[in-house]
Amino acid sequence: MGRVQGKKALVTGAAQGLGAAHARLLAHEGARVLLTDINGDGAAEQADAINAELGAGTAFALRHDVTSADDWDQAIATAAEKLGGLSVLVNNAGVGVRGNIETCTLDEWHRGFAINVDSVFLGCQKALPLLRDSQPASIINISSIAGLIASDTMPGYNASKAAVWMLTKSVALYCAKRGWDIRCNSVHPTFVDTPILDGIATNANLEKAVVMGKLARQIPLGRVGEPDEIAAGVLYLASDESRFMTGAELKLDGGISAM
Repeated sequence: MGRVQGKKALVTGAAQGLGAAHARLLAHEGARVLLTDINGDGAAEQADAINAELGAGTAFALRHDVTSADDWDQAIATAAEKLGGLSVLVNNAGVGVRGNIETCTLDEWHRGFAINVDSVFLGCQKALPLLRDSQPASIINISSIAGLIASDTMPGYNASKAAVWMLTKSVALYCAKRGWDIRCNSVHPTFVDTPILDGIATNANLEKAVVMGKLARQIPLGRVGEPDEIAAGVLYLASDESRFMTGAELKLDGGISAM
């Protein structure tokens, strides 16, 4: 316990799934956390649950459109007000992008890049002043194994998550070359049991168990990941245990990238 004691963290896309797991584990390990999501009620429910378990003032919530520069200004101001600053930024918000190269629409492509990439750019840019004031600090960008390994069925998702991977490296070098103790790393999960898989099952008109089985057979370890397993990687990157790690990618993919 206490691996991020005293840290002040902002987690986007925290109303459910991976974001909720990141926020919950960071809080359990001593951080105070601002959970943001375009689903403000969902973020508030997660924050209330954390406070009920760990005490009032541990977690706060904010409705946040991560594609909006104005909303990012509000999120950073809220972190300053409620947390007293910011030492950990987890850019977690993201969406799938439907369609292959022939069927993906330009609107879907733009929406995917706005949520998956523009949000990370804005988050890193807007958070840097607070992070500089709370060194050592850490930026953690949630990419995907799909940002490193391509598929013929999802060019928009592949491209947007690859952009997050390379943006992470650029930000890491920028901070390092200025002598700031601000690390920036990306996390690359494979299939994880989150509400996104429910949507995949619905769209495919299949039972979730069938979809889980199909996905598991693609993973050398033979199973789909759990949100807390990805959150454990985020916890490491948020903690001072990772102070010599920057511009790197943490692959939590059950062995897919080793094939």
